[in-house]
Amino acid sequence: MLNVCKLNLNPQKRVIIISDIHAKLSLFIKLLEKVHYTEDDYLFINGDLCEKGQNSLELVRYVKKMTEQSSNIFVTKGNCDVLYRYALAGNEKILQYMKVRRNSLLNEMLEEQHQSLENLSDVHQVANVYELHYKEELAWLEALPVAYDTERFLIVHAGIENRPDWEKSTEEYALSVDSFYEKGHQVNKMVIVGHWPAINYRFQAESSNNPIIDHEKRIIAIDGGNQIKSDGQLNALIFEQNQFSFQFVDEIAEERKVKNEYIDQTNRVGTVTYPNYEMAIIRREPYFTLCENVKLGIKQWIKNEYLVEKDERVYCKDDLSTTFLSVQQDEVVKVLDAQQAGYILIKKNNGLVGWVPIEVI
Repeated sequence: MLNVCKLNLNPQKRVIIISDIHAKLSLFIKLLEKVHYTEDDYLFINGDLCEKGQNSLELVRYVKKMTEQSSNIFVTKGNCDVLYRYALAGNEKILQYMKVRRNSLLNEMLEEQHQSLENLSDVHQVANVYELHYKEELAWLEALPVAYDTERFLIVHAGIENRPDWEKSTEEYALSVDSFYEKGHQVNKMVIVGHWPAINYRFQAESSNNPIIDHEKRIIAIDGGNQIKSDGQLNALIFEQNQFSFQFVDEIAEERKVKNEYIDQTNRVGTVTYPNYEMAIIRREPYFTLCENVKLGIKQWIKNEYLVEKDERVYCKDDLSTTFLSVQQDEVVKVLDAQQAGYILIKKNNGLVGWVPIEVI
């Protein structure tokens, strides 16, 4: 059985739900400021405090202190928050992960004790450092519930099994299942998840990292690809007066003003997302190439410079918007890629990501 905590929330209070902070403390604080968070709000943090960003240990301590100071803050486990279990269990494979993933809670704990993998002989010595110096932090992470069940919604990091007795889902599934939005569930309320970036579902829709709010499927996916996607963002889902809305922040620094209004006439939308990168070329044009996505069987317009050949196959070399946008004169947009011929990749204030002719910016 999952460790599920049932809550009765005051319907008059605002609910804020954030997931996948991934060790980016400054972005988390920026988001709380943007939504004007106060201790009178309910704040849920739906897993993955740790990994990928540079402040895993600091963020764990920061959120832990927040929960100690307020009874309105609730935190769930994420798969990235319990990687220490591999070390404590003596699993040597975690050492290779630590070598590859330098930005990790596991490495930060060693570094704070002036230790490293280079001067510790095996996983047991690594585990000894954690057990000797970080019992309090690890005990707090271990004690976090896997899910919160409220009258209006269920909050779980990755998802629940598609069965009526969903509480019998395995913890591994609840923390780690991929693409939950495509699998569904049998709970008669909204299930709110992070873990799998929402943009990964938008291969045939306008490209953005905004939450997906689907009342028909009773699923809300809020992972904005923070610290994972180059155009990623940290989302806050807000439930107030029986309505869902959202706000986001990101780390994209460069902004430019639109010189001339541009209305897109192509109606091209979509996104190339993990792991669907292999393409079959249909037609080349000066700036973009019409391709068939081999795995998905759909057509996508790929910026020419992003196509690469390997082993006689063609791939899009990274996640990439295939959406074309309209912009208004004097609109301020964020710049993602201004280095390619003819077009510039931008992000609008509403979160949409796509291409416009370079001369309009």
